[in-house]
Amino acid sequence: MATRKPTGGKPAKKTAAKKVAARTPVAVPTAPLVLSEVRERIDGIDRQIQGLIAERARWAQQVGKAKGPLKAAVDYYRPERESQVLRQVLDRNDGPLADEVLLRLFREIMSACLAQQEPLKVGFLGPEGTFSQQALHKHFGHSAKGLPLASIEEVFQEVEAGHADFGVVPVENSGQGTIQSTLDMFLTSPLKICGEVELAVHQHLMSRTGRLEDIERVYSHPMSLAQCKAWLRQNLPKAEKIPVASNAEAARRSRTADDAAAIAGENAGHVYGLKVVAGPIEDRPDNTTRFLVLGRELFSPSGHDRTSLLVYVRDQPGALYNVLSPFAKHGVSMNRIESRPSHTGRWQYAFFIDVSGHVQDTAVARALSELGDYAADVKVLGSYPVALL
Repeated sequence: MATRKPTGGKPAKKTAAKKVAARTPVAVPTAPLVLSEVRERIDGIDRQIQGLIAERARWAQQVGKAKGPLKAAVDYYRPERESQVLRQVLDRNDGPLADEVLLRLFREIMSACLAQQEPLKVGFLGPEGTFSQQALHKHFGHSAKGLPLASIEEVFQEVEAGHADFGVVPVENSGQGTIQSTLDMFLTSPLKICGEVELAVHQHLMSRTGRLEDIERVYSHPMSLAQCKAWLRQNLPKAEKIPVASNAEAARRSRTADDAAAIAGENAGHVYGLKVVAGPIEDRPDNTTRFLVLGRELFSPSGHDRTSLLVYVRDQPGALYNVLSPFAKHGVSMNRIESRPSHTGRWQYAFFIDVSGHVQDTAVARALSELGDYAADVKVLGSYPVALL
């Protein structure tokens, strides 16, 4: 069973003095304006915004030229740099737009600028309409090219083979815990974690007719069925619950019969032409899924990072205590720990551990250097920016 301490990805707000310094002076009308004048002001601002976006895009092209003509799209992408830029956006925000709105706007601008060279190819657990696809868009923006794949294993394989630049896979849910198939892939995969995404997950019951009384069977991913079990018990106690590989697959199956329904995100309903019967129907209103971004290399520190480790312990008394002690000694906070069968022998286990900081940070590096005295093997799965909002 996993133990995880929430860390929160949002940086502390600026002091009042710094906020004042960051503001751009805005001329506020002293008297009410007529509608035509307001629209004229907005049109002028739109022209300025468009001009600045074009200027940013031209400077992004200069980054490509500086790195050389033979570089692929993946070579231009730097998650630590994007994280720093987006944290500055949060730090500057004084409203009226919410942090989430500004992050989404800037993410899309950055995504479009990066795609001038060549769109990133990102594998995700498909088909179209899954929460994994939503996580992809939240992290990479809509200018990235999504590659829907049939399984988590296939996402790993396509990134390893170089057919995808990155991959997005679910790793844990706030209510139902860890996706074990994702963790098990790290036991043998050479891939690195280079990012994380936290996505609020809202489940909807959808069908072709949109009528609850028609439903005799419900398709969904096993974890989504578990997230909605109380609602299903109360509202569809006699309906057959059928687990499938993804929520989008559930939606695809449900579009062919009036007595079938799917539990999925609203986006899957739009893709497959279903009507919402009820929703949100998840049992917990704070239902959140964490996704990992898979790549082929480690990236530099962003300043707000997390490191994931795979530790094989020696079979001896106090083994786990000895493994965790160096982190406490050097003041490194542990966010999560979970054990899994190591597949190296009967009753042999490996520990997945998340700690605050980057492997290049002094405290983390010192703690890792001492693990060798107690651990049979230590594998750094990745050091990556902590998820933003």
